[in-house]
Amino acid sequence: MNPQEISIESFDYPLPDGRIARHPLAERDRCRLLVRNADGTLSTHVFNEVAELLPQNAMLVCNNTRVINARLRFRKESGALIEIFCLEPVRPVDYAVSFVSEESVEWQCFVGNSKRWKEGPLRGMIEIDGHAVTLTAERVEKIDNASVVRLSWTGGFSFAQVIAAAGELPIPPYLNRATEESDTVDYQTVFSRIDGSVAAPTAGLHFTPALLEEVDRRGIVRRELTLHVGAGTFQPVKADNIGQHVMHSEFISVGRGLIEELARGARPVVAVGTTSVRTLESIYHLGCRAYQGLDIDELPQWYPYDPSHPRLSVAEALGALLGRIGDRLISSTRVIIAPGYDYRMVNGIITNFHQPRSTLLLLVSAFVGADNWRPLYDFALADPAYRFLSYGDACLLLR
Repeated sequence: MNPQEISIESFDYPLPDGRIARHPLAERDRCRLLVRNADGTLSTHVFNEVAELLPQNAMLVCNNTRVINARLRFRKESGALIEIFCLEPVRPVDYAVSFVSEESVEWQCFVGNSKRWKEGPLRGMIEIDGHAVTLTAERVEKIDNASVVRLSWTGGFSFAQVIAAAGELPIPPYLNRATEESDTVDYQTVFSRIDGSVAAPTAGLHFTPALLEEVDRRGIVRRELTLHVGAGTFQPVKADNIGQHVMHSEFISVGRGLIEELARGARPVVAVGTTSVRTLESIYHLGCRAYQGLDIDELPQWYPYDPSHPRLSVAEALGALLGRIGDRLISSTRVIIAPGYDYRMVNGIITNFHQPRSTLLLLVSAFVGADNWRPLYDFALADPAYRFLSYGDACLLLR
């Protein structure tokens, strides 16, 4: 199967508005869990049973990214409201360095009501620790449908402090509501530590400290990696064929120790969320690129399907990658996982129910089999208790 020829229409399904969860359950780990076993059988559980449902001796891999207050609003003297949605750092390009900067940064951003901001700076006042701070935005250049915006501020505070005080947490547009105070807690996972995402890795929202303790008690090891989720995660595929869809680049960071552990292949790997899946699978393909002497700064979208791909074993690929990095892999990925993809790293996935016509649904289909995603979703749709999308219920998919 050539994934570039797949019609996205084949991955559409009717999702009634009333089935979209607008808020999470009061108890995160009490949501429903639809389990698809390796033999294809389906069963309904409660998410707090997940530890006993995971393979023995499994490695549970989580994304420790944290959602930032990426949405900034400025009011022009004319009264026009300009929204700046911060996507990723440009200067300095390193996320950690950008967040500790104390005078100015430049970020690639979406600009809402862009036509009303033709020139000149935008200014706004915020308060940090009782101090009045002036925040200024200047458009430096345009890149396709985005802009590079220079943000500068007074007071000597870090950019992390500035965006926390000035910005608003972005929630998915399909929730059709404004961000609420409760989202500042609800829309972060229990393992969120590293600032940088504009959307949450939502499969992780179901975990609680008590549930993680149960995972540990059962001898399942937990490991972390980082993928900073970009705004593209909200975007359905608009092109007729997947080959016309362009994936956004997303930052990944993985410690050397985890790569060494994965290279040994001693444990079945269960990824928490599609972001962890894409990072783990990207590690393998970056290793294959390292073996070929190619750059490993970014994984191209269609590289896994390239006829020149060396198809190494996991040990060979990760060994080549370890020879090219220091203590940590810092890279980015554009990989698209769709039917026809050969999973190399992941043996199980914990994930939510995804939007129709989305790349996330393609990823699930590639894992369970191109013809098997629909029975999975039909099973959940037939039961009115199942809730969909970011704040909805979860699946455990096993091979």
